[in-house]
Amino acid sequence: MTDAVVEEAITRAHREAWARLVGALARRFGDLDIAEESAAEAFAVAVERWPADGVPANPPAWLTMTANRKAIDRIRRESKRDDKQREAQMLSDHPADPLGVVDDDRLRLIFTCCHPALAPQARVALTLRLVAGLTVPEIAHAFLVRETTMAQRITRAKGKIKAARIPFRVPTQADLRDRLGAVLAVVYLVFNEGYLASGRDQDPVRVELTDEAIRLGRLLRTLLPDEGEVTGLLALMLLTDARRRARVSVTGELVTLAAQDRGAWDRALIAEGHALVRERLAAVARGGERPGRYQILAAINAVHTDAFDARDTDWSQVVALYDQLVVVDPSPVVRLNRAIAVAELDGPEVGLVLVDRLGDALADYHAFHATRADLLRRLGRSAQSRAAYDRAIELAGNAAERAYLARRRDQLAR
Repeated sequence: MTDAVVEEAITRAHREAWARLVGALARRFGDLDIAEESAAEAFAVAVERWPADGVPANPPAWLTMTANRKAIDRIRRESKRDDKQREAQMLSDHPADPLGVVDDDRLRLIFTCCHPALAPQARVALTLRLVAGLTVPEIAHAFLVRETTMAQRITRAKGKIKAARIPFRVPTQADLRDRLGAVLAVVYLVFNEGYLASGRDQDPVRVELTDEAIRLGRLLRTLLPDEGEVTGLLALMLLTDARRRARVSVTGELVTLAAQDRGAWDRALIAEGHALVRERLAAVARGGERPGRYQILAAINAVHTDAFDARDTDWSQVVALYDQLVVVDPSPVVRLNRAIAVAELDGPEVGLVLVDRLGDALADYHAFHATRADLLRRLGRSAQSRAAYDRAIELAGNAAERAYLARRRDQLAR
């Protein structure tokens, strides 16, 4: 068996089994450190053994057995753990609590990581690390913070869970709703990392992450069918993922929404996403709750995917939806996206005024500089546009995005 075959098998196993493995270990042993470290040790053993012994017939089962042995060995080495508790954990393959309303280990682990005792950002970061298997640099990029800051945040969150003895049990129905906001944020960040990966050495699109996020979104909708934001997030991900095949060119360059081949869009996903958006619009019309962030973002994407040509986009409707979104989420990134829509409706000069107001808040955000570069290019201010492109390329992590930005910069007249 060649090294390439083994490497591919380990990569596939990590992609498909990591979250299930960590979730099962956390449920059984009640300790995040033991779960993560034992899972990592199991993969380390696989890297050592599989080239010589061959890839097992059932890699997830092999990894589960190995990880459980590693966890038991680790517990036996800990002198401070209560003997009865240790023996119960080592001998039982089943959780102490009933499955309840959440019967998926990965989703159970997300809700556990999103315990109210943790700060909101720590909940999301910890879940991205343990459930999605994202690296610390990837998570730091998603949060727009330094890697060292993110590493400390994750370490403190795990320490808080251990010190506070936060239980690894099935959330009650009330717990599910209380923790839903952080859970949805986790799922959406996982999706975004897959749709346009932040790592410089990653594939531009990581299908395993987008698929996992959508799977979790469908599971959440099954679990909480009456929650508008759950439906909104699923619709948003479907309408975004529908454009995946047109997102990157054959040469590995990012293709912007306006330039995409709309014939390559997945019409089945678009139809499903539009149906979910209409469902939420009908619920709002009946006097239900006001639409939240994900429902409004889904509606914006519905407008984009409803246009068969970029020139047919109803930008006035897009701006109106962003006006609603700013009320719900007045973050600088939302205001940046609204400014882009305003530029399409009222012209690049008006858009640039709005973008420049966000400079202090988004100085280290590549999309801010890429937006400025495009608006300056449209206004004929080539020197300033080139400088903005240079800064955007410096900050961008995705190879496809850097390739696109570099080509646009090089097209500027000198």
